Amino acid sequence: MFTGIIEHLGIVESLKANAAGGRLQIHAPSVAKHLEISKSVAVNGCCLTVVEVNAEHFSADLSGETLRKTSIGELKSGTRVNLEQPLTAGKEFGGHFVLGHVDTIGRVARLAPEGDNWWYGIEVPESFARYIVPQGSITIDGISLTVARWDGRLAEVAVIPFTYEHTNVRDKKIGDAVNLEGDVLGKYVERYLEARGSAKPTSHLTIEHLLSQGF
Repeated sequence: MFTGIIEHLGIVESLKANAAGGRLQIHAPSVAKHLEISKSVAVNGCCLTVVEVNAEHFSADLSGETLRKTSIGELKSGTRVNLEQPLTAGKEFGGHFVLGHVDTIGRVARLAPEGDNWWYGIEVPESFARYIVPQGSITIDGISLTVARWDGRLAEVAVIPFTYEHTNVRDKKIGDAVNLEGDVLGKYVERYLEARGSAKPTSHLTIEHLLSQGF
């Protein structure tokens, strides 16, 4: 479980990948000393397992599924990546619930300054559009952001100077791939409505019915 509040940045040192999987190595001295083998770390919003670590670097194995569903496979040596350690008990909860389970890839369509802030626009696939809610949460490359504008294909967020300077947003170019994760609360609501819609009318699976049965 993550929050989407980026605390560290790393630099890709190497990516060895093929259709079946691969391995990613990242230079990240600010966070590597806090990591342990077999523990999780979010890299651009993708939850990965640490398999090697020393004082300045860590490595993570990649499955074929990770390479197919995320932008990890498009990373190049020298690319800056957003890093976040899992949420721990007693830690302040900012952002929103982020699982690190990337839904799909979006593409940068706009990055334009407005005063001290920036408009950051992401073109999202049609299959992901149902998770976009104006003024709702979205995770872009692991960053918890709020959708300010939505036109059915382009989701735009307002990025403050601190976020711009302390994440990889400042490195983005038009057409770059980004990892997208929808708000998990919306997914649960969607799944509940699907299940409710497919239930037979005679089942009466309502809250009132469950309460009457002693649940």
